[in-house]
Amino acid sequence: VRTAASGGGVVQIGGSLKLSCTGSGVILKESGAVWYRRGSGDECELITKMPSVGRTYYADAVKGRFLATVDNVISRAYLSMRSLRPEDTAIYFCAPDDSISRAEACGYWGQGTQVTVSS
Repeated sequence: VRTAASGGGVVQIGGSLKLSCTGSGVILKESGAVWYRRGSGDECELITKMPSVGRTYYADAVKGRFLATVDNVISRAYLSMRSLRPEDTAIYFCAPDDSISRAEACGYWGQGTQVTVSS
C-alpha cells in the first residue's frame, strides 16, 4: 500500500491551499484517511483522522481551519487548509489509517508535499 500527497506550495499568511492524496493498493473511501505533518521541529504530528464511518478528528492546532474530505467516486482524499499560519509550514503526508506509530508515520506510506507559509 502506498500513498502520495500533492498540492503543496508557498502561500502567504492567511492564505488557503488544498492538498490531495491518492492511494495505490488501498481504497481510501473504505479505509478512511489520515493526515500527518512534519514541521521544523522534526516531530511527526497527526492532524486529522477521518474514519470510513464516524466523526473526523482534528488536532487543536488545525481545528476550525482545516477540512478533511474524501471523494468516494475517485477514491481521493483532500485536505483543505485556510487561514494558514507560519507554524503550518511542514511536509504533509497522507495515510490510509493510523496503524503505524506516529514516530514512523511521516513518510512510511509514501511521499509528502511541502507547504510553506510565508509573510
